[in-house]
Amino acid sequence: MQFMASKKPENSLLGPESHSQRTLYPYVTGTSVVALKFLWVYTAVQECGANEAYWQAFSSGCKWRNHLYDNMWDDGNSLGPKEVHNYLTRVMYNRRNKFNPLWNSLVLGGVKNGQKYLGTVSMIGVNFEDNHVATGFGNHLARPILRQEWHENLSFEGGVRLLEKCMRVLLYRDRSAVNKLQISKITEDGVTISQPYSLKTYWEFSAFENPAQGAIGSW
Repeated sequence: MQFMASKKPENSLLGPESHSQRTLYPYVTGTSVVALKFLWVYTAVQECGANEAYWQAFSSGCKWRNHLYDNMWDDGNSLGPKEVHNYLTRVMYNRRNKFNPLWNSLVLGGVKNGQKYLGTVSMIGVNFEDNHVATGFGNHLARPILRQEWHENLSFEGGVRLLEKCMRVLLYRDRSAVNKLQISKITEDGVTISQPYSLKTYWEFSAFENPAQGAIGSW
């Protein structure tokens, strides 16, 4: 995602961070990421779109980060997904306390020593670990579906179908969404990311013809 940088403060006593202020009013934003754990694998789906105000600014906004460089390998310890999640939580909360937040919602997952890990952290440092997480509208529309249909023995194919169901619901209800997404699969052997593809949709539902009908107080 790309954000417009705010005006650099004139107070030179603010320190080095004063030269990298982030805007408090981003006008280019992404939409939803949905992720879940199944068997010994972690997978996530991300919609490939970014929006500027009410206009679609980018139709290929997918940004995955698939690297972890641990320069302290000689101490006998190695960073895993839980350690990185804790670190990112501190970073986001620290910036929130300085009223200069990083305007992102982060999803972090991985597998270490056979243990799956999936967590998320918001722009103000609110964080948790769960079997499934979501950002954006996914927090409101996808999580209820995941709570009802996710189970411990979910296969990869079943997980993909569940993620696609969530993204289809989001596509129907989020005016900023685009019908283009990618699936990532993470195991101890590495990460694979699918090519962007579109979901099959159906727009002939009668409720779509006049969605405000019968809604008291609706626009």
